[in-house]
Amino acid sequence: MDTFSSSGLGSELVAALAAQGIEEPVEVQAGGIPPLLEGRDVVIEAPTGSGKTLAFLLPLIERLGSSGPGPRGLVVTPTRELALQVASVFSGLNTPLKLAILYGGVGYATQTQALRAGVDVVIGTPGRILDMVGRKEVSLARTEFLVLDEADEMLDVGFAPDVERIIGLTWSPQTVLASATMPEWVLKIIEKHLKDPAKIRVEPPEESLLEHGLARVELNSKPQTLARLLRTFDGATIVFGRTRHGVSKLHRDLRRLGIDAAQLRGDLGQTARDRTMAAFRDRRVEVLLATNVAARGLDISHVGLVVNYELPDTPQWLTHRVGRTARMGNQGFALTFVTDEDQQGWRKLRRQGAPDLVEVDLEHLLAHGEWRYVEQPEEAAPAAAAAAANGHDGRRRRRGGRGRPRSGARTSTPPSPA
Repeated sequence: MDTFSSSGLGSELVAALAAQGIEEPVEVQAGGIPPLLEGRDVVIEAPTGSGKTLAFLLPLIERLGSSGPGPRGLVVTPTRELALQVASVFSGLNTPLKLAILYGGVGYATQTQALRAGVDVVIGTPGRILDMVGRKEVSLARTEFLVLDEADEMLDVGFAPDVERIIGLTWSPQTVLASATMPEWVLKIIEKHLKDPAKIRVEPPEESLLEHGLARVELNSKPQTLARLLRTFDGATIVFGRTRHGVSKLHRDLRRLGIDAAQLRGDLGQTARDRTMAAFRDRRVEVLLATNVAARGLDISHVGLVVNYELPDTPQWLTHRVGRTARMGNQGFALTFVTDEDQQGWRKLRRQGAPDLVEVDLEHLLAHGEWRYVEQPEEAAPAAAAAAANGHDGRRRRRGGRGRPRSGARTSTPPSPA
């Protein structure tokens, strides 16, 4: 499949893509669209930002054709942000199919009205989908095309039982399972529910524009260290914590240190979350403090720095967090803070598959705004060689483009968190 026209897509979809300047399919689309148009189940394993959404939406629209009793298409996502993002791509394809978006954190009136008006496609999160089924506002019995998007995260956020219930409410639909990683739960879903699926696997680019290093910090000076780092960095930054309470406390600590930042936490209402993300996308605020809610499904290409202020629970979450930077051909930097108290947790993550990160010369970075790695002792040569193979050479690296050094506190005013 060299072009969208040669894939079997109709002229209307090809024209809608051309109107957006999308002329040629990327790897995941070239591999996934043909078997989906043939009616096969498909498993897509590909990194974030690789084009998975169009890979399943285009065949969904083509195979459903015109409107009819439904919904006949169902896309299940782990977060409301991702649901809205997928819906935005769907709306840009100029299809007559009617859409309803279902997610929690907001009232029922608008979503109920959309369902009662008749829909062809539902895009939503597991909890709200099942809620609407329980209210008898929607039935999934007519589902012909089912997508489980970011299936690995469904497990991490506790949606595995809900996803199984949703699958059980459908009747043998054509199924797409899209995921960045393939933990055991996802493999069980594939074995149990998909029939002889075509498997599309897209490797991350060999020459990554990501610099990811380990920063050793003192527990009692973590907020001060982070504040110094943020003052040296000229660009959009996401700082990840583990819990909403920890993120809230860090927000207060940074404000006392003269750093303005916005918060994105799972307990915020949808209006507050939308306001925060709009300010971050529009670059009215440059620092976003977030729990893992921001680690998936946010397609923001201008993030220059990710800081793992607190370690995640799994290597997969580390991957997803860091995946917020170095997107769309831009260079990106990531720092994972490790204190003495974190050593046991870091060793556990390493045993589970986290990368063997090279230590960054943090004091040099804070003092001069230059990224370089600590010289490795001779016995650490294998680790250094592995790092070099992933784009690390153990020597000084200067920032380029976004992410230039700067001095002075940030002055952006964030939206008021709820």
